[in-house]
Amino acid sequence: MDRALEMTVFTAVVDAGSFVGAVEGLRMSKAAVSRHVDALEQRLGVRLLQRTTRRLSLTEEGRIFYQRAREVLAALDDAESEITSRTQEPSGLIRINVPLTFGILHLAPLWSAFMAAYPQVDLDITLNDRVVDLVDEGYDLAVRIGDMPSSALISRKLVATRMVLCASPGYLAQHGAPTHPHELAEHRVLAYTNWSGRDEWQFDGPHGKVSVSTRARVYSNNGDTCRAIALAHGGIMLQPSFMLQDDLRRGDLVELMPGFRAIEIGVYAVYPTRKQLPLKVRRLVDFLVEAFRDVSWG
Repeated sequence: MDRALEMTVFTAVVDAGSFVGAVEGLRMSKAAVSRHVDALEQRLGVRLLQRTTRRLSLTEEGRIFYQRAREVLAALDDAESEITSRTQEPSGLIRINVPLTFGILHLAPLWSAFMAAYPQVDLDITLNDRVVDLVDEGYDLAVRIGDMPSSALISRKLVATRMVLCASPGYLAQHGAPTHPHELAEHRVLAYTNWSGRDEWQFDGPHGKVSVSTRARVYSNNGDTCRAIALAHGGIMLQPSFMLQDDLRRGDLVELMPGFRAIEIGVYAVYPTRKQLPLKVRRLVDFLVEAFRDVSWG
């Protein structure tokens, strides 16, 4: 049986949330869809999906295989499109949504080079930290920071960034520096509202994972606001390294508890579908992947 077809059927079932939901997009019968998934599980020797009368869920092996299958299928589509589009010139408007701070610091300097490489492509760039609905709101591409949940959206990782716990020397001189994550409950915390962790901050310590519940003095849906308050000695924040590297290098901010590392998160280019992806969008995704290939913020 065709391994690529098995992957296609499996990912379609996961994206649709059911065998019945995958039928229409695949143009197969429910029996055929089920047969392909069964054959895949038998060939791999593991159960990928937990099936009940009410719901469908991924096993741990299924979750891993789903992510890998998406990457393989995307690579196949990329290879085919690369061959068929070598003689074509991308053109038209690309509507892009990007996070505010990351967009200003690390994407804005790139747009001119992309436009120079593809003079027939125009850009409409929106900056905000809201998770937009690409299809409903008419975006061709988004850049997102954080874990990518299972969905029908396709994502390609651009770069990784580490979450850094830090405060200003002035704040630490007045309030002292915590030596263990549990001591954060005694400090002024500046929290980023849109982060999935919200008030639950997690760290990898010398003896394993540590999870701590914080109580923020300030909530903001904008990381620059947290940063400005921290620089003015207003509290402790957990923000990504891509926006803090200069502050840390100058000593305006100090990393706290380096023995307890916060999570690393990915930065992704996200687009609605791998099928018939417009050449202009494919070229932009490839451009961004290459632009961040050797980037690291420590």
